[in-house]
Amino acid sequence: MRYKKTGILLVNLGTPDAPTADAVKRYLRQFLSDRRVVDTSRLLWWPLLRGVILPIRSPRVAKLYQSVWMEEGSPLMVYSRRQQKALAERLPEMPVALGMSYGTPSLESAVNDLLAQDVDHIVVLPLYPQYSCSTVAAVWDELARILGKTRAIPGITFIRDYATDHDYINALAGTVKASFARHGEPDLLMLSYHGIPQRYANEGDDYPQRCRDTTRALVSALEIDPDKVMMTFQSRFGREPWLTPYTDETLKMLGEKGVKHIQVMCPGFSADCLETLEEIAVQNREVFLEAGGVKYEYIPALNDTPEHIDMMQALVTPHC
Repeated sequence: MRYKKTGILLVNLGTPDAPTADAVKRYLRQFLSDRRVVDTSRLLWWPLLRGVILPIRSPRVAKLYQSVWMEEGSPLMVYSRRQQKALAERLPEMPVALGMSYGTPSLESAVNDLLAQDVDHIVVLPLYPQYSCSTVAAVWDELARILGKTRAIPGITFIRDYATDHDYINALAGTVKASFARHGEPDLLMLSYHGIPQRYANEGDDYPQRCRDTTRALVSALEIDPDKVMMTFQSRFGREPWLTPYTDETLKMLGEKGVKHIQVMCPGFSADCLETLEEIAVQNREVFLEAGGVKYEYIPALNDTPEHIDMMQALVTPHC
């Protein structure tokens, strides 16, 4: 079918509107209410979420956001807006909208914005390089809910993930090489991916394999000894087992074993955010150095670099 007008929909997770306890509470309530994120029985989860987690966690997380907040706003939002603007400049004849799974701008507002511009085909690019049911599938669910309210739905091209995309891997490799040139080649390059409960993987989520696929492709592109690269998982939440090895525990172990210099990259994050700028760049740095490590650098996300925008353009244009 030949479409009259195609629009591009970039999607990311979302962020609080402000680094305050109230804003964080609103954001976390929506995020942690999604069954794709937490699938615990609602009878058990609602009292725990509303009575314990939100009141205790929100003020603490707000303080962490305050430590990374930029003049323009939340880092994730700042970089996402820059990505949207840069891609729109590359594709002047196509509307480019930005929607977040949680918080603002909502995914629904982004879809409505494109439909208001008479788009009859939407290329959806969730900015999660490695598929997971807790991220990409959540976008799919919300998109189906939104379009379920319309009589005439547009054509949809949904990009599931891009874990081994050539341009993505080359962009990652370029940032690693730049870091090595600036700080020296480390004893170990750690690739820290966001974790998910191990149970999700046991039930069929192929996220761990997609992370391994990215790691293998990046090692090949760097032409580096595989023994000098380690894959770990960060940001676990709750008491059930998550994907291992855990980033923080591994850094502590490496420091204690005498590893002196580590650089950490988070290939699963398309934009820097709380989990990279505070958890990895600050908290985990302290873990490694206090355990005996000497030198630690965080390699930034691809953010709005030209190479990253090149990749997005190359991903969407074959479907336009």
